[in-house]
Amino acid sequence: MKVSLPLLAACSLLAAGCSDAQPGVAKGPAFTERQVQIRGLDPALMAKVRREAEALPRVHSLLVARGGETLAEYRLRGPSLDTPVNIKSASKSVLSALTGIAIGRGVLQGPEQKIAPLLRADVPAGADPRIEQIEVGHLLSMQAGLGRTSGPNYGAWVASPNWVRYALSRPFAADPGGEMLYSTGSSHLMSAVLTRASGRSTHALAQEWLAEPLGIDLPPWPRDPQGIYFGGNDMLMSPRALLRFGELYRQDGMWQGRRILPEGWVAQSWRPRTTSPWSGNPYGYGWFTQTSAGRPVHFAWGYGGQMLFIVPSLDLTVVMISDPSPRPREESHVEDLARMLATGIIPAAVKGAGAGVAPSSPSID
Repeated sequence: MKVSLPLLAACSLLAAGCSDAQPGVAKGPAFTERQVQIRGLDPALMAKVRREAEALPRVHSLLVARGGETLAEYRLRGPSLDTPVNIKSASKSVLSALTGIAIGRGVLQGPEQKIAPLLRADVPAGADPRIEQIEVGHLLSMQAGLGRTSGPNYGAWVASPNWVRYALSRPFAADPGGEMLYSTGSSHLMSAVLTRASGRSTHALAQEWLAEPLGIDLPPWPRDPQGIYFGGNDMLMSPRALLRFGELYRQDGMWQGRRILPEGWVAQSWRPRTTSPWSGNPYGYGWFTQTSAGRPVHFAWGYGGQMLFIVPSLDLTVVMISDPSPRPREESHVEDLARMLATGIIPAAVKGAGAGVAPSSPSID
């Protein structure tokens, strides 16, 4: 799979003030062509990216930050940049962050901790003995081995009276720690593990551990029949909030001088542990990796084109939000998004770095 950024460019090359065109909503900073260059993005290439993004009717918004400064914010259509939207499976990357924090705080023992003791009440009688081998890390890397609940199995799963029990009852399709079996059921088991281990809801943990320190709004999202917050789908974050989350990872888990993620968790999350059978992209703990324009890119990917890209070598963080329910149900425009990243945004950052001062690593206010 590829990924690219939606609405980036200088609103106009003379006064690139890209607006969020809604009354009462704060606008992004307006930069002149020279200012954009000084700040590390080539304006001509960004103008091209914006035109390409505007031609994609599913793309709602695009934000780009470099070295901790937001250089471009564009709302082409859809909700405002401060309105929480469904980030779909990009939620899995947020869930991975919560897991890392839980480990750092001693709520969980580590990625090797077995999940069956925590979920014992929902482990089916006479279960395959391999259920005892599933570890926290296996849930994050989609290597639990349990049959998938995504794709054609998704409807039956979410219609079941107990999502945790249903996911644990799936027949094994591989050994734990083996091949990648992308399944939101595995992510939901991770949400259940966090809830059982902490005695608190996943939303309560996310509010205290991420929303409050980052200064973002993270409203409640759907729950299963037992009240477990949906793990790995349907989280609600605004484009600006998602950008801050991305900046947290770009800065190795630090935010405004405060450590939020345990030291080393970002590297653990980005380390390839398996490979997607569809895209061929390596997958870690809730994060995909690929090479774009010759540079490693780590990204969160939500259905329909909810994308968060981090290019560490350029201090670059990019968010793009798309229609979460495209019709027809297909992901074809994600290829276009990837192409814009590779042929527009990354080259704009490379060229812009030589035009003036490229910021190093201050955090966003």
